[in-house]
Amino acid sequence: MGKKGSILVVDDEEVMRDVLESLLLQEGYRVDLVSNGESALERYQAKVYDCVLLDVSMPGMGGIRTLEELLKLDPEAVVIMITAYATFDTAVSAWQLGAYSCIRKPFENEHILNTVAAAILRRRKDEERKQLRRALHSSAQRSQIVAHSKRMKEVLEQVELVAPARTTVLIQGESGTGKELIARAIHFASPRAESGQFVTVNCGNIPTELLESELFGHVRGAFTGAISAKKGLFEIADSGSIFLDEIGNLSLETQSKLLRVIQEREFIPLGDTVTHKVDVRIIAATNVDLKKAVAEGSFREDLYYRLNVITIDLPPLRERRDDILALAQHFIRKYNRENGRSISEELDPEVVAALENYYWPGNVRELENTIERAVVLARGDKITLECLREEIRNPQLMTTNGRCSLQPYYIDISRGISFYDEVARFEIALIKSALEQTGGHQSRAAKLLGLNATTLNSKIKVYNIKV
Repeated sequence: MGKKGSILVVDDEEVMRDVLESLLLQEGYRVDLVSNGESALERYQAKVYDCVLLDVSMPGMGGIRTLEELLKLDPEAVVIMITAYATFDTAVSAWQLGAYSCIRKPFENEHILNTVAAAILRRRKDEERKQLRRALHSSAQRSQIVAHSKRMKEVLEQVELVAPARTTVLIQGESGTGKELIARAIHFASPRAESGQFVTVNCGNIPTELLESELFGHVRGAFTGAISAKKGLFEIADSGSIFLDEIGNLSLETQSKLLRVIQEREFIPLGDTVTHKVDVRIIAATNVDLKKAVAEGSFREDLYYRLNVITIDLPPLRERRDDILALAQHFIRKYNRENGRSISEELDPEVVAALENYYWPGNVRELENTIERAVVLARGDKITLECLREEIRNPQLMTTNGRCSLQPYYIDISRGISFYDEVARFEIALIKSALEQTGGHQSRAAKLLGLNATTLNSKIKVYNIKV
């Protein structure tokens, strides 16, 4: 029983409720009964029904008013009005408000069953279309996220779990790790993709004195230059999601106003006295330690805990090296399209090794810029080492003011390595880089490396390095 759909019957007459319940149960519907509009709204808030049979004439909140309130709760609600006083005006009013149909008492059983079946079929087709659109949106966003590594697969699992909820999400990660991409994936995998926009605010790029106007809007004359009223981004994002990037840069005063939006779901535009209600999901991101900022007094503790309901930690690229090759190939495809090129996605082993051994302080954004540059500079149809920057070709050695500075150097030792062979390769790379930067001058190269000339000359001979 109940597999065909759920129906809420709203009628003040007990006999009519019993008749409809018996008729619908025999057809396999799940049926709930209430006697007035107020109870109907309470039931519908607790559970969404496939169809509502609603009497027009009831004491208290009448059928037309109940219809209005039901459609506010769920604009997709399928409501069939039932009336013993079926005038043309009543039917027109109900249809104009959004009722599916209007049936007159006394009704024929077959007529009401056919109407209910058609109404539920429409409801389910609408739901299928919405789910398909959400899936397409989600697929489009997910297609931009490369996740071969275990860490990133865990991140996407979190995205799928939190997307349907209204809960605030805090995304943490270094600059360039793709925090906005994850925020977009959360929004477009949620029902909010159907009802509202995804609005992005970079809190670090907007001057503090302008940020409140951007977020909450202003009325005409609110400040010098406010020659007309302006909607804020929170109002624009109503029923959707707002992404607050670099939220750690908010002033304490703006933090206080943001806290009110989260707690009360309302805000006051600059210069206004009227409170505006808003239904917005907040997704925040930061590359700073907010806990430390709270301890230092630069970030409100109460706001931190409001934001930190669900936290998604994005790993830096150096901790998800299994994704580097796939990301590089993704960006090759992207910049082939943008530049009208046909660079091969197949990368030579030495290019792959250079990409995977580099530290990537700028994370995915730096890798994307590197591949864009390589696609543009490639002389043939393949990316070669010469297309990469010097520090990527030789990540072990970088110089600042003529001094040698060792950078973190990643080596996969999961399958075992020869310690001495790896040390030798490291020394060879250092020596070659020093010789290249000094034009083959051994004395200057030795000074650059902090060695005496004799030691360097000896190593050049041992490793058979051509000067």
